[in-house]
Amino acid sequence: MKKFLILVSLVILLPVLLLAGSLLVSDDPMKKLESLAIRHADKLPLGYLGEKLFDQHCASCHDNPAMHAPTREALSGFSKETVMVALEFGKMQPMAAHLNKQERGLIAIYLAGAAPPDPWLEEHRCTDGAGGDATEYVANWGLGSNNRRFVPEAMTGITRDNVASLELAWSLAFPKVSDMRSHPAIIGDTLYFGDKTGKLYAIDRRRGCVLRHTEVLSGIRSAITAVTLNSGRKLLIFADSMASIYAVDPQSMEVVWQEAARVYETSVITGSISYHDDKLFVPVSSYEVAVSGSPTHICCKSHGGLIALDATNGSQLWEWHSTPDATLQGQNTAGADLYGPSGASVWTTPAIDPKRNRIYFGTGENLSHPATDTSDAIIALDMDTGELAWSFQATIGDVWNAACLNGGANCPENAGGDFDFGASVIIADWPEGGEVLLAGQKSGEVFALNPDTGNRGGELYWRQRVSQGTTNGGIHWGMALSGKRLVVPVADPERDHRPDYTPRPGLYTLDLASGETLWEQPVTRGCDIPEASKPKIGLESMRSGNKPDLAEMYRCSFYYGLSAAATVTPELAFSAGLDGKVRAYDLQSGEVLWQTETAKRFDTSNGISGHGGAIDVSGQVIAGEWLYVQSGYSMFGQLPGNVLLAYKLGSGD
Repeated sequence: MKKFLILVSLVILLPVLLLAGSLLVSDDPMKKLESLAIRHADKLPLGYLGEKLFDQHCASCHDNPAMHAPTREALSGFSKETVMVALEFGKMQPMAAHLNKQERGLIAIYLAGAAPPDPWLEEHRCTDGAGGDATEYVANWGLGSNNRRFVPEAMTGITRDNVASLELAWSLAFPKVSDMRSHPAIIGDTLYFGDKTGKLYAIDRRRGCVLRHTEVLSGIRSAITAVTLNSGRKLLIFADSMASIYAVDPQSMEVVWQEAARVYETSVITGSISYHDDKLFVPVSSYEVAVSGSPTHICCKSHGGLIALDATNGSQLWEWHSTPDATLQGQNTAGADLYGPSGASVWTTPAIDPKRNRIYFGTGENLSHPATDTSDAIIALDMDTGELAWSFQATIGDVWNAACLNGGANCPENAGGDFDFGASVIIADWPEGGEVLLAGQKSGEVFALNPDTGNRGGELYWRQRVSQGTTNGGIHWGMALSGKRLVVPVADPERDHRPDYTPRPGLYTLDLASGETLWEQPVTRGCDIPEASKPKIGLESMRSGNKPDLAEMYRCSFYYGLSAAATVTPELAFSAGLDGKVRAYDLQSGEVLWQTETAKRFDTSNGISGHGGAIDVSGQVIAGEWLYVQSGYSMFGQLPGNVLLAYKLGSGD
């Protein structure tokens, strides 16, 4: 990192260097300098620096036909995010392990920038501006600070009586993209969307044309969070794949500020950013869970956390760390040093509780021993100080990393089930008065907790199991709450290392007061896959040298469970599957009222080759009579895709 910063600082223009006077009073001058360099990346020869690194570390294989490796010209067809994923925890991770994150980022910038710009943006630009409506239909991941993902009647015209008339109005495809993960924001008639190439688009949500766009240094990874500061200024907040946080003016699309938000070299922002009272709350995860599968990796030194930033300028207010710093614990089964405690990443989007001045979020498993009481837990922090108010641990002793998928030396003794809290905590109105916290876990369990507990270990109202859970199953990205009905998507794939595992993918609705199941609607594959064609499990799929037959995958997806976050209205529940199917359910009965398939080719409105795929992470959003769906997610062997789809109620309704 220091080599990168020194190199960058030497080539920044003099006016930019003069701004670095603030570094003298900064708590972390190296991080501040890095942020300064990234913000002014357009003035730096980053492509040149990346090319030199590629020549030094990669060319011997990729420029040598005898190695049968993709040429640098072929690699230029991928996005920066795709290259980064391959280098950090994909097929190329063992070869790139000696490079730091910034060096890998420079290589990705060089390769992705080698292709000529695509002319579609100018050809598909709106000829006039969007309407003046300022309604905040979608301002953040949780569709509100309480993470209920609930769309009130005033915000939608889609009902159980007319949902069947939804039809495709327009579609956009994005070049160099195979994963659609950044949850959009919708303000009035403008939809803000970020892609894996680092482009942020302002799209007319009714016509599908591009109003304006900008580009940041690497792929946009988090949701777009629209905030209004106490001063009245509006900003778009998001994180990129290098764990940098950006604040962008929604009208000019200029970067107002940018700050690095890493705790470790392997830190990554997987969840999305929450806002309250000029403060931003940034969940910090780590991809060390993946690189631990490499036999050369010294496991494990990183952990998760939460960082609070001043929303007006990006300066850090406080940090909360999920475990103490790792120390040497002994050796792994191959005799390499082994460190701990580690892990307990945070990849949920924090829920905001102004009444108690607290934030709530979930954590992941420990990566190495010793186990801590902050893993697989719900955490309550004071918003002003970051001090722990209380924590509730759902699973004790869950210590796991990707080495457990391949019998690697870093797999912990008595490995757990990898039962993270990935679904964001929901703040709900408790039927008996006050509030209740609802949390869904990859173990397949749902928990109802008392936010007013005086017990440092938390207080449980009820817990309900809807599935047995698994590494890529259970409750993954997000539940939703409509009135007293909690909607729970379950992802369970049809395999697991446990002999007693029975998958139960589908949509479940629970009673808020008791946790009892009101209805369940299973999903099925509906087609057969030969055993030899089934993909490897999770992260191992990324490292596999096998090239899947995409046509066969689209014909019959191995994965079909419900991993993406659900969205609800007073009458409907929307949930999308890993096979690309989007369904609208009657909230009272569970009946499927509308369904569409997206894992197919589209003749897109912008003329770019488009194909849908798995729907994961952010699912779908609603604004008025419109439903917007992102289709494509291939990170763990699911169906790739690159389309944004806009459905509108038919004219007859």
